[in-house]
Amino acid sequence: MRKIAFLCAALLMSAYAQAQLNADNWDAYLNRAYVTGNTIDVELWPNGAPNDNGVVYDKSFVNGEPGTMDLKPGLKVVLPRKSDKLSKAVVICPGGGYAMLATLHEGMMWNFFFSRENVATITLTYRLPHGHHEVPASDVYQAIRIVKEHAKEWNIDPDQIGVMGSSAGGHLASTVATHAADDVRPAFQILFYPVITMDKRYTHMGTHDNLIGKDASPELEELYSNEKQVTEKTPRAFIVLADDDNAVPSINSAWYFAALKEHGVPANIHVYPTGGHGFGNSQGWKFNANMLTDLADWLESF
Repeated sequence: MRKIAFLCAALLMSAYAQAQLNADNWDAYLNRAYVTGNTIDVELWPNGAPNDNGVVYDKSFVNGEPGTMDLKPGLKVVLPRKSDKLSKAVVICPGGGYAMLATLHEGMMWNFFFSRENVATITLTYRLPHGHHEVPASDVYQAIRIVKEHAKEWNIDPDQIGVMGSSAGGHLASTVATHAADDVRPAFQILFYPVITMDKRYTHMGTHDNLIGKDASPELEELYSNEKQVTEKTPRAFIVLADDDNAVPSINSAWYFAALKEHGVPANIHVYPTGGHGFGNSQGWKFNANMLTDLADWLESF
């Protein structure tokens, strides 16, 4: 029955995707997506960020934009239908090689699925590094703090706030999962075709160069090779990739999964035969319904 439900959802979402998702019709799309219709925009650093990447932020994300660059950091919060049970929440870090953010298909398009699973969707517009490698992760930590502060108001379990990321966003999510202090450590991580290592032989070089620079020191490369930063405190993980991904070598996910298991961290890895790189929550991807079923079952397991 679950697969039938997801197939119906896929058909519905595919029909919506035929229309151009712009600022004018986005709210109507959300209202049909089994959510409250109550989307909340939250500025990430209203009193100024503790670090700087040299960019002046004077433009905010517009719903429906296919890609974003150097936009004011903030959260787009979409809450599931309120119930007696507190919801989980997931802070989503879209990919884009630390050069842009694929906010639509690797962020906002997840609202429908997560709302059905009683998970609040927190899509993060994070600052790009521009030579300051600590900046993106600090934005994720702040997002987690904000969700915790509003947990009661938003009917969220403050102990069930996770992170999710795709591609370079997966590197960012895994960075937070492996580097976070106790007060901002996520409860779980969901990674789609993630960049994990900074080893030049196996990384995605655009992600590497945009985050830590072409001439990064071995020490900095090791710090951001997250397969080397896993500990027993690293949160449980759900990892998705396609076997024919030619952009980010599958060894990234394999090494990370092995490190998680070595440290006793619960982890699931799903390698689908085809899909390449960047499929996100695309209903055009052959294995989308299977993946959604696997992810829903995993979310229900804890």
